[in-house]
Amino acid sequence: MPLGALAQGFANLGTEATGFAVPERGVALRFPEDHAAHPEYRIEWWYLTANLRTAEGTDLGIQWTLFRSALAPKERAGWQSPQIWMGHAALTTATTHRFAERLGRGGTGQAGVSAAPFSAWIDDWEMTSPDASLEKLTLTARGQDFSYDLDLAADAPLILHGDAGYSVKSADGQASYYYAQPAYEVQGTVTLPEGPVNVTGSAWLDREWSSQPLAEDQTGWDWFSLRLDDGSKLMGFVLRGDRGDFTSGTWISPDGTAHPLPPGAFQATPQDWSEVAGRSLPTTWQVALPERDIDIRVRALNPKAWMGTRFSYWEGPILISGSHSGSGYLEMTGY
Repeated sequence: MPLGALAQGFANLGTEATGFAVPERGVALRFPEDHAAHPEYRIEWWYLTANLRTAEGTDLGIQWTLFRSALAPKERAGWQSPQIWMGHAALTTATTHRFAERLGRGGTGQAGVSAAPFSAWIDDWEMTSPDASLEKLTLTARGQDFSYDLDLAADAPLILHGDAGYSVKSADGQASYYYAQPAYEVQGTVTLPEGPVNVTGSAWLDREWSSQPLAEDQTGWDWFSLRLDDGSKLMGFVLRGDRGDFTSGTWISPDGTAHPLPPGAFQATPQDWSEVAGRSLPTTWQVALPERDIDIRVRALNPKAWMGTRFSYWEGPILISGSHSGSGYLEMTGY
């Protein structure tokens, strides 16, 4: 069934990419064109997370994600389109984790992405901008027992991860095209069963596409987006494999300058584990970047932030202490 193939495609990212386009080093990313979909590649996502706070000082987080997976490398019109879409939304507090999922077929208008003006949608979930710059976004989603309606604004450059947007994922050379906007300021409303609540905070948008981003032996990843108290930011990931872990990331100075990290520079070590959805996951980490004097403890706001969707994984807000304080998001797959 195609929708089952969508989940399988994201769960087995090391499978063959025969017939699909493959990222190449030295290809310049183009904007606003690259804000839109790339149907010649097998896997793609528009991924936004936000650390928010109520007027009373209560921490919470939201996630909004649109995934695209191609069943075949050539686009066709209407119901013959091989594009399958999946949307995930979540709202996490220290004591609750609410999530929802939407599924859609390409070629029907039910889901898609346009670049100018920018719009990403699935059903009535939307991420939109008045122009093609992504400097301002409006974000909406709703589930059975939650919703959010947020306005985002960023006054900083896009971040190109890796080598000008070419992000290597393994010693074998698998790679993706990868950029981000990590500097959004947020205001808006989240609605829980108790009613609507005004919130403010910060958000991070990730954009990535590829056709085989993992090596065959890699089973999952641990991805961190970290905002530190001095205005700097850090993206780092650990790709777990039978032949050892592969790590990489980007240090972002307070002025928005990106500094790619070589493999092995980003260090993330599990400290405490939690039983979640019948499996054991590390929900407290020690993260270090010695070249920047970073030695921090990263703790999940809610260890039970499990996304029980067709492609299941852990995703939730984190709190930072140690050499620096701050907040961010953690995603863990393959457990």
